[in-house]
Amino acid sequence: MTEQRSTPAPIILVPGFWLGAWAWDEVAAILRADGHDVTALTLPGLESRDADRSTVHLSDHVDAISDALRAAPAPAVLAVHSAAGFPGYAASDRHPDRIAAMVYVDTAPGKGALDPDFTDVEKPLDWASVEAEENLDGLSDAQKATFRERAVPEPGAMLRESVELTNDARRDVPSTFICTGFSAADYQTYAREHPDWAFLAGIPELRHTTWIDLPTSHWPMWSRPAELAAIIGDVASAHPRTTD
Repeated sequence: MTEQRSTPAPIILVPGFWLGAWAWDEVAAILRADGHDVTALTLPGLESRDADRSTVHLSDHVDAISDALRAAPAPAVLAVHSAAGFPGYAASDRHPDRIAAMVYVDTAPGKGALDPDFTDVEKPLDWASVEAEENLDGLSDAQKATFRERAVPEPGAMLRESVELTNDARRDVPSTFICTGFSAADYQTYAREHPDWAFLAGIPELRHTTWIDLPTSHWPMWSRPAELAAIIGDVASAHPRTTD
C-alpha cells in the first residue's frame, strides 16, 4: 500500500493596490523555506507602468485569482491584502470548493464598488495621501522609497466596478483576519456600525472567522514579514492536504 501523508494547503498571495507579486517576496521566501507551496500573483494591469489599464475590469482580477485557485494542486489558502479583498471575496463566491481558507491581511471581504464615482482610467499612487491616511508604522525609509519607485497605477475599474455575489457557500469558507493598521475590535465595530462601507460589507456574512491583532503598518509584508508569514503558514498547516 502507498502511504499517505499530510502537507499544508498551498498558499496564494494577492497584493493590494499599486503592487505586484514582488510585494510578497520576503513573506514568500520565509514560507517556502518552511516547506510551503506558495504562489504570489501580479494582477492584470499591474505588470508595469506601461501596461494598458483602459480595458482591465474587476472581473479580470477575479478571473486571475480564480485561475490560480484552479491551477493549485489542492484547495488553497487565499491570502488577500488591502483592496484585493474585493476580487478575493468574489473568487470565493465562484470557487469556494477550491479555497481551504481565506486570510484577509488588513482588509475584509469587500462587496459593491469601492468608489463608484471614480471616472479616471487609472489611479496612480499618491504618496501624500498615503502618508495622511494610512498606517506606516514599522516601515523603513528604504521600504517607503521602494514602494514609491515600484508602484504601478491601479486600473480605474477596480474602484468603480462591482461583482454580483450569488453563492451562499462563500460564507462557510474559514476566514482569518490579520488586523494591522486597525485592531480586530475596530474592524468588527466599523462593520457593525457602517453596513454601507463596501470595504467591510462582507464581514457580517461570514460564519467562521478568526481575528488576529498584529499591530504594524498597512503593509505588514514589509514591516513584520516573519510574523505575517508565520500566521499564514499556520493557517495552511491547519488545512492540510493528503498526498501519496
